[in-house]
Amino acid sequence: MSEEKKEDKKHPKGHGPPQGKPEGQAKGPRGGGEKREKKPKQAPAEAAVEETGPVEPAPTPRLLIHFREKVVPELQQKFGYKNALAVPRLDKIVISMGVGKLATAGEKGKVEQAEKELSIIAGQKPLRCKAKKSVANFKVREGQETGLKVTLRGSRMYEFLDRMVSLAIPRVRDFRGLSPTGFDKDGNYNFGFTEQTVFPEVNAAEVQFQQGMNITMVTTAPDAEQGRELLRQFGIPFRTEEKSGK
Repeated sequence: MSEEKKEDKKHPKGHGPPQGKPEGQAKGPRGGGEKREKKPKQAPAEAAVEETGPVEPAPTPRLLIHFREKVVPELQQKFGYKNALAVPRLDKIVISMGVGKLATAGEKGKVEQAEKELSIIAGQKPLRCKAKKSVANFKVREGQETGLKVTLRGSRMYEFLDRMVSLAIPRVRDFRGLSPTGFDKDGNYNFGFTEQTVFPEVNAAEVQFQQGMNITMVTTAPDAEQGRELLRQFGIPFRTEEKSGK
């Protein structure tokens, strides 16, 4: 018998191999086909970093270098500190604006404008402070937004202090020095500006109203004398005793 007849007997008419699947295809454990290999997904952020390269860190602020190289040895010698880590230093700077009158008058646009200008000055978005209780004499209700506040620490604190000492304070009209008596018993200093245009970051042509601000410089000094000397080393221009007594 020829080979063709043998194949016909093995596969009679109507009982040939199933169509649609090639012969010899291996079936999976549940009768399915072979599993497709999944391609690894690449994170878009990682790909962008590989293309652009690593971002260079920001340079160290000038006043921070000045503090480490000159202020610390000077204060250590003057006050007799044996350990350099015990020398008084700046902890934080708090910038605040009172916008209670604008809020009670219903001028929300001016409050938003003051918030925008404060964020430009500080380089950080301010926090809206709300009244804790209602005061009828001041027309203040509980939960009403009455102030804006920004707390600066680290590099931003030193950069703001550098801009304030070298640019903002010299722009104050009829400036005769800051009061040396604005310290509390813990060596923290408070002073203020009557207008926001002393900072060159604020465009004076776009200012619609004058808004003052208060600045609190929190230090680790144990008393007012060491806190005053610390800020004087940073370049804060205090009035002398002769001028302050007049």
